[in-house]
Amino acid sequence: MTPTTEPTTRPLNLADVLEAMADALPDRVAVHTGDQVWTFAEIDERATRLANHLIGLGVQPGEHVAVHSPNRIEWVDALYGCLKARAVPININYKYLRDELAYLYDNADCVAAIVAPEYVDALAELDLPTLRHTIVLGDEYDAALAAASPERPVTGRTADDRYVLYTGGTTGYPKGVVWRNEDLLRAALNAARYGAPLESVEQLTAEAVANPSPMVLLACGPMMHGGSQWILGNGHVAGQTVALFTEPHFSAEGVLDLVEKAKVVSLTFLGDAMGRPVAEAILAEPDRWDLSSLVAVSNGAAPLSDGVREEIRRALPGRFILDSYGSSESGASGSRMDDGSGGAQSAPRFDVSDQIEVFDADFKPCPVGVDGMLGRSGPVPLGYYKDPVKTAATFKEIDGVRWAIPGDFARREDDGTVTVLGRGSVCINTGGEKVHPEEVEAVLLRHEEVFDAVVVGTPHERWGQQVTALVQRRAGSTITDEQLRDHCRALISNYKVPKTILFIEEVPRTPVSKVDYPASAALAAQLLG
Repeated sequence: MTPTTEPTTRPLNLADVLEAMADALPDRVAVHTGDQVWTFAEIDERATRLANHLIGLGVQPGEHVAVHSPNRIEWVDALYGCLKARAVPININYKYLRDELAYLYDNADCVAAIVAPEYVDALAELDLPTLRHTIVLGDEYDAALAAASPERPVTGRTADDRYVLYTGGTTGYPKGVVWRNEDLLRAALNAARYGAPLESVEQLTAEAVANPSPMVLLACGPMMHGGSQWILGNGHVAGQTVALFTEPHFSAEGVLDLVEKAKVVSLTFLGDAMGRPVAEAILAEPDRWDLSSLVAVSNGAAPLSDGVREEIRRALPGRFILDSYGSSESGASGSRMDDGSGGAQSAPRFDVSDQIEVFDADFKPCPVGVDGMLGRSGPVPLGYYKDPVKTAATFKEIDGVRWAIPGDFARREDDGTVTVLGRGSVCINTGGEKVHPEEVEAVLLRHEEVFDAVVVGTPHERWGQQVTALVQRRAGSTITDEQLRDHCRALISNYKVPKTILFIEEVPRTPVSKVDYPASAALAAQLLG
């Protein structure tokens, strides 16, 4: 029997990055949850044992394994363990109810599920003929890992191995975005290296070894969301430490406790729903936490409104605010450091590379100042899982170059930056004019008496649709709808000003803090009768 030899160059695969970091920096902290730390060597061994357990169950390369749990260290095991076994981890939204779960498990063809005990009953209610194995976190899981081999499996991993990320489904059922590992590393997990050329896994470990003071990044969103998985991946690709928020519910105080304990350098929000409560907690108790380690605040997934930016600046003076733009289909596509000198704006603007373009309806580049659809070339996904129609609509070859065009309206500016206007699927057509809800929401949120807002289109006999706003006032506010319309008229064109403003207790949001547009539209329809 010919002995197996270790390849001299590792494939560009996230599992190989972890193994290389564990070999080169075994004692460096990889994950910090506040109460406990895990080194790269410990994370690697946990993931290896899980990989061997999955292989022992008969899970084959390319098969899908559901990860159905809130944040906990086992989520990190599952991400890396599946990839080590050449299986594909599937992010399950644990807030989903029966029909949604049945759709997701079935659509993803999951053959095994790693599930937190509180969701075992929900899983048992589903009729899933493809699901062969259920691994329950807790004693059962711990015993399985203890019994599994700590020797890394020889599975023949490649840069072509798949990674699938299910989108949040804010405008319909989620879709599984299929990436090659190499493309994922280059497009989505290279931001902590500022997009520097990524030649090999060995290059990454050499850089990490040469950096004796790695940053600590905080992933405070749920790992079922691509943004948090990508923060973890970005940190580990650069040999950095990732602080993982593991409390059962989002808590601004809990996040700040973790920042203090883990000495977090960069804190990442997923929009206003996280940014505002953290800023207000600091302003309410400015001496409660030692935040001296914190250098930067990052934001992605949903834009920060100008009002929340100002709160963050008051709460954390002197810190950078780094805005990033990306999507499940495009990876990290733009960023901009906000030092407060740019003034208020109705939509976020980003510096972009030459892989970004704005296309018109005929897929020709738009002139400066003209609205179009944002596209990204280079390392992009293969498509949507089991959906050739939507794949063909989103991933297009233009003049011999393959592009991801995920559905965001954008505009090229004079200075080469790109303003992202919002998702086309929620665009409002009122009397032939196109209104992007995110732009109107940003204007509403600039009013100091508005706590949160969402804008949707509702039916109108004359215009087809009218712009309707659902507004959550700040506690004690008595601002009227007409006062808010006056505020909007001073900042945006009249056709964008909400024709109807409905005051509500709370804006519907998804578990990852994005506005839930279908739920918001249904609520508006109900309130309008």
